[in-house]
Amino acid sequence: MCSLRQSFQFTRVRARPPPVRTGRRTGGRVAVSSETMNTKNQTGVIALLLLIVLAASLVSCARREPILEPVAEPLDLPTRYPPAQHIVAIGDLHGDLEATRAALRLAGAIDELDRWVGGTMVIVQTGDQLDRGDDELEILDLLDALAAQAQAAGGAMHVLNGNHELMNVKQDLRYVTLGGFLDFLPTPVADANAVDPEVVVDAVHERLKACRPGHPLAKRLIERNVVTIVGDTVFAHGGVLPHVVEYGIERLNQETRAWIRADRPYPPDILLAEDGPVWSRHYSEDPDVEDCRLLDMALISLGARRMVIGHTVQDEGISPACEDKVWRIDVGLARHYGGSPAVLELQNGRARVIVEEVRQQ
Repeated sequence: MCSLRQSFQFTRVRARPPPVRTGRRTGGRVAVSSETMNTKNQTGVIALLLLIVLAASLVSCARREPILEPVAEPLDLPTRYPPAQHIVAIGDLHGDLEATRAALRLAGAIDELDRWVGGTMVIVQTGDQLDRGDDELEILDLLDALAAQAQAAGGAMHVLNGNHELMNVKQDLRYVTLGGFLDFLPTPVADANAVDPEVVVDAVHERLKACRPGHPLAKRLIERNVVTIVGDTVFAHGGVLPHVVEYGIERLNQETRAWIRADRPYPPDILLAEDGPVWSRHYSEDPDVEDCRLLDMALISLGARRMVIGHTVQDEGISPACEDKVWRIDVGLARHYGGSPAVLELQNGRARVIVEEVRQQ
């Protein structure tokens, strides 16, 4: 059973999984996203909102998960895709539509009207579209539309689920903004800064319902992988360790989708572990010799050359580690972090970081 202090710490550091898991490395303390509610007359709103979210988080982290047999159905979505001449990877978006558009334009994927102009380009977005910003649904709409347009043009848009997507499905809404809750009301709210506490309670309830496995928001996350491989490059949100490879990334993807569809009562245990593929920071926080050894083992087992990950903001921008075998692409481009858009281009076997100054040349 999780204690109140374990489940909900009032700090502004990065998220970590509920402490029912153990791992070699922690990811920081849990944050509360209440920066959007900063007016004096919203004290009651904040208290009610956080109380409901806390209750949902306690239910989520207190539930014990049984060991389930692997799913036996045929794969419903490929994990591996053929090599592509031109791949661009984009990191965490966190509810910022303008930053998302800026990154896609930087990649050369869309025009000023948000239409696909990337041709046969393959875009991989490594998860965390949700939380920390108000534009979540607009981002999902844009990415879904571009996926269809890219496919029609001979390209592709692979969008992964990160820890924040899976937190929402697991009813952990600690990082949802006020606007992110109000989006789920049947009637739009004219002024979020003047909303009644009762309306906020209704909004939280509606989002909780929408995020449950098999419900509307969760359904939008089904046609995604947690780990995908394009040619010789592995893409994941946090990183793939050898024990995840041993478990089977196809199995992991399939079981995760089964849970999101509500065909399985719980997510696979390995998915939300602190050293699992959406929470691990082994490769993104100053990896040491042992971390790089684990990376080598994982890549060799997968027959891959490199890994591309998000999840941990890189203050110095997109950067490689472990002799360029892992690229960390979360640059904190969302408004919540105040970073600038940057993307990673993989073309003709070479990796290149694209920032605004480079694209303008």
